[in-house]
Amino acid sequence: MSAKNRKIVDVLNGKTVSPPPLWLMRQAGRYLPEYRQTRAAAGSFLDLCYSPELATEVTLQPIRRYGFDAAILFSDILVIPDALKRNVRFEEGHGPRLDPIDPDGILALKTDGVAEHLRPVIEAVGRIRGALPEKTALLGFCGAPWTVATYMIAGHGTPDQAPARLFAYKEPRAFAHLLDVLAELSADYLVAQIDAGADAVQIFDSWAGVLGEREFADFAVRPVHRIIASVKARRPQAKVIAFAKGAGLQLKSYRQQTGADAIGLDWSVPLSVAADLQKEGPVQGNLDPMRVVAGGAALDEGIDAILQVLGNGPLIFNLGHGITPQADPDNVTRLVARVRGGAR
Repeated sequence: MSAKNRKIVDVLNGKTVSPPPLWLMRQAGRYLPEYRQTRAAAGSFLDLCYSPELATEVTLQPIRRYGFDAAILFSDILVIPDALKRNVRFEEGHGPRLDPIDPDGILALKTDGVAEHLRPVIEAVGRIRGALPEKTALLGFCGAPWTVATYMIAGHGTPDQAPARLFAYKEPRAFAHLLDVLAELSADYLVAQIDAGADAVQIFDSWAGVLGEREFADFAVRPVHRIIASVKARRPQAKVIAFAKGAGLQLKSYRQQTGADAIGLDWSVPLSVAADLQKEGPVQGNLDPMRVVAGGAALDEGIDAILQVLGNGPLIFNLGHGITPQADPDNVTRLVARVRGGAR
């Protein structure tokens, strides 16, 4: 079976597939006991990301359990800052930590050696593709420059990314250079994933929603457009999903301005708005992850509402953000069955 026969690729080409194909953001993660076991054996989180064997294993775990229509490479959006020697580490209970970067540090960034540093991730892509069922799509990904930059500047996640927003206002030239470096490296990274076997790639802009209108255009749209244009110039058949969490009304022009083939929708996007967006092309989303934690009627009602409004157009069923560690694996079984028509 070629990539063009995989259901998610069909949707990315604008086709309506019924029932819609599905995968879940963070589908390989802490809610699964098999993941927790592999994670404990890996040592650090980054050791897991950089082990082709272990990254392949955890990527395949949710496919074995649920038969999703796509696997997504197990890695992290911060491997590029790590490749840039920003001392990325993950602290239990605190999330990612980096050495905060300043304007001098941005100008001193060296990009040589990044591809070599990421070679184990690309090896994992090839291994995963070789181990997946033929019918299952493989998705690669990267973080959007704005979101990655927020972590590089603050050195950690913050509630509203005020450190990065302030930095961008006070040091506009340095900040623009950082976005340019990240866009160039991200495009190279995605091309390498596609060449290794990814059917499509997703760009995660998890912090797009904290930006004002002008900043959204400069920090979210422009760098993602640059990535997608670079990828498609080199790999014209490449398919790209862009996920700008919290972008709200700015999603209306986001697909057109970035060149994305599909747009991911977070759970706050009203289904009426999602239906309008779907008229312009494929959408992905957008079940509230808390419904998967709640289970029961709350889960069923959320699934049915999305299918009723978006199921007759090009849709990739997904969550509106990543599945949470509190989710019951049995609720995911219920979700898959309901989306596919096994429970009504």
